[in-house]
Amino acid sequence: MPRDGELPHLRRCVELAAEALAAGDEPFGSVLVGGDGTVLAEERNRVASGDPTRHPEFALARWAANRLDPRERATATVYTSGEHCPMCAAAHAWVGLGRIVYVASSAQLTGWLAEWGVPAGPVRPLSVREIAPGVAVAGPVPALESDIRELHRRFHDG
Repeated sequence: MPRDGELPHLRRCVELAAEALAAGDEPFGSVLVGGDGTVLAEERNRVASGDPTRHPEFALARWAANRLDPRERATATVYTSGEHCPMCAAAHAWVGLGRIVYVASSAQLTGWLAEWGVPAGPVRPLSVREIAPGVAVAGPVPALESDIRELHRRFHDG
């Protein structure tokens, strides 16, 4: 569960996911927040560009690697609409970012997609805990799950 004061960051992730959907992308959005509570960066999915690695969590890991020192990275939190995929979880861990808080889990998304008859992707949807066991993780967030589910349903009904 998110801590007090974290729900606004998660709501912003949902807004960013909606922006991604409006731009023709899969609905994912993420916000990087420093240890002092300052929003440092935010990003949305950009895979419609033709580069399937342009996930927001991966972009924020790169942003942090280039702009924050190791202590700043370790105290930062990544808020995200959906649990990191294996690629993004690995980038998060390698860069040394702190906590992850997600609205919907990979297991939830996988279940929704199966329910809608969407074929599985090319990478197994493992949890962050399996990929990066040293990273503190919180989620899912029931208060916002239906919002994210609806964005994904709209994308796949396309």
